[in-house]
Amino acid sequence: MIELCLLLLTTTTPTPAISACPSAPADMACVPGGPFLRGVNPKDAGKGNKAATPQSTVWVQTFLMDKNEVTVVDYRACMAEGRCAKAGPNYQDFDAPLQPITGVSWYHAKQYCEAHEKRLPTEAEWEKAARGVDGRTFPWGNEPATCARAVYMDERGRSCGIKQKSKSHADTGRPDAVGSRPATQYGLYDMAGNSWEWVADWFSSSWKECGAACAGVDPKGPCGGAEVCPGASERVVRGGSWYWPAEQLTTWHRRPHTPKNSPIFHHFGFRCARGVAD
Repeated sequence: MIELCLLLLTTTTPTPAISACPSAPADMACVPGGPFLRGVNPKDAGKGNKAATPQSTVWVQTFLMDKNEVTVVDYRACMAEGRCAKAGPNYQDFDAPLQPITGVSWYHAKQYCEAHEKRLPTEAEWEKAARGVDGRTFPWGNEPATCARAVYMDERGRSCGIKQKSKSHADTGRPDAVGSRPATQYGLYDMAGNSWEWVADWFSSSWKECGAACAGVDPKGPCGGAEVCPGASERVVRGGSWYWPAEQLTTWHRRPHTPKNSPIFHHFGFRCARGVAD
């Protein structure tokens, strides 16, 4: 059925020219451009997923994406070089070199990506990278979430029952080292769980409410992703985290958060992207 829908789309609307995947740097993977099913139909949305409705077909151009979430050691190196503002975790057991950097704002994430001649992925790019073209529920497919596939809150507790090194907050859990779970179809790690990931777009209450700004080819969301967007106050994070249950790991789940990340939440990290022609 999915393939039929995509075929009908390509035969009734002009097909954008899509760049082929180039050879990518070792730390990035290529996500081939083309159409994909974004969002979820209301009857299948479940609790808390109204923002991801309705489902529709969207196009993205070919792009490159970091294989891993930006790590503590990556971000601190950028700080030491004077290219990134001071930011990051304030808690014990969140600052191992290969854990994803957390406690950063959208502005910190944007600055880091730009310092490395990259950018934050758009929300459409992020979902295509997580979902592919088969409409899958999770980045690994349609099989249920397990701790062999993602770092999340299962029946044992947060971060798959791993305790935080804290006398008073041990059950809060913490993110694991990046890449500790298998890669997805495009060679990306931790697209579900571990830490939420900032994306470029302003948040809209649903795809229907967003309208044309979230449709078509390479949509950038409300106000085209501009720095200032009247009426918009929150950016989007994607992918779920070690702190939350499986329903927030889906490829379509959207969460809004203030871009200043104030007061500081230690759930949010990021990865970078760039276009193949950038």
